[in-house]
Amino acid sequence: MKRAPAAPATEAARRREPKALRREQLINATIDSLAKRGYAATTLADVAEGAGLSRGIVNFHFTSKDNLLSETIRFLQDEYTANWQAMLKKAAPDTSSQLLALVTADLDRKICTHRKLAAWFALITEARSRPAYHEMAWERDEKYRTTLAAICERARQEGGYDFDPQSTADAIYAMQEGLWLRMMMFGRGYKREAALSVVLNALRTIFPNHFSGQAADVAAPDNEDTADE
Repeated sequence: MKRAPAAPATEAARRREPKALRREQLINATIDSLAKRGYAATTLADVAEGAGLSRGIVNFHFTSKDNLLSETIRFLQDEYTANWQAMLKKAAPDTSSQLLALVTADLDRKICTHRKLAAWFALITEARSRPAYHEMAWERDEKYRTTLAAICERARQEGGYDFDPQSTADAIYAMQEGLWLRMMMFGRGYKREAALSVVLNALRTIFPNHFSGQAADVAAPDNEDTADE
């Protein structure tokens, strides 16, 4: 005897889902809306529709648009930090491997997608007028840049380079932000491999004694472009 197909999830069933799952659904719907509509045009109604939930559930979890967007920044920030920290932990302990892992983590498909890049830029452009956004974005930047500067200092000592490690870390970080912006703006027109090539050339130029040849053979974190979602 054939079983009847399962009915679509009802609002009552959605209400019984774990709280954390509903919050993540709403945050992902917010990312989608930011990528599609931008900051100003995103509404709680858009987010509710995108998540397949009622406006009441959105209000229950986040109370306001500002609260929802703040939590979306935190979600993206935490995901970004967890990703590069995991890649560092997985990499070999030598300085070149640590540098390569940290810098190419920005191109990992888990965090480097068109929708997430578009959402991130939509949010941080509001940071100037919203101190809470600025503080969260700065916290993310500071953790990464402090780690990168420490590895740059190790490389400077090992390679006998004549540079300031913090300024070098800031330059690398600025390059990565620029690559993210270009990937967000051009989507399929600027692929991950092109961004990786820029990163590897920069590493060879800045750290020639660490990346004289090995970096040329490193594969991109993902061979597809960022326009996946």
